[in-house]
Amino acid sequence: MGRRKLKIQRLEDMKARQAKYSKRKKGILKKAKELSILCDVEVVLLISSPSGKPTLFVGQDPDGLYSILQKVSNMPFVEREERRAYTIEMLKKFYVNWESEFDPLSLLCNKNVDTLKLYKDQLQELKDKLDKKSKILRDWKNPENVEDLNQIKFMEDHLIASLNGLQNRKNQLAMEQQSRQRYLEGTKNLEI
Repeated sequence: MGRRKLKIQRLEDMKARQAKYSKRKKGILKKAKELSILCDVEVVLLISSPSGKPTLFVGQDPDGLYSILQKVSNMPFVEREERRAYTIEMLKKFYVNWESEFDPLSLLCNKNVDTLKLYKDQLQELKDKLDKKSKILRDWKNPENVEDLNQIKFMEDHLIASLNGLQNRKNQLAMEQQSRQRYLEGTKNLEI
């Protein structure tokens, strides 16, 4: 007796849906782990159960989630959009082959234009914040231009961060100088 082909569609019974989710979740987590090990790739899988409980799988590297998010955030907007479009095309092909009623385009919350507008708005907001902080730092030279305590607090934080950076650099240079001296002393001892 072989397996019968299961039509992929939403299960109406909540208990059946939860049971199917539990079995399939184990399978997909196993596949993600195998992919991570066999191909030596970073895998992050986030699943939300029918009851709303999230499951997060991170491959072999415990910092995998952070490094993947870092790579995605550093990726240019155009490349992210190209990858998203490629993924949608792959989903279309996959679901066409499975003859499912699922429309992968329904996953998109925003159109490209809306997404681009959102990013432009966020960029403008960040530019405004940068201009405001730069103005506060320029006013630092003239304490009479300070208008409120928040500006003073920002200047204080900036000064502390700058001093900490200088102190870290000083410590780093001192350690490098010490290691160079030890190296030179070691080479002199070998010559003797």
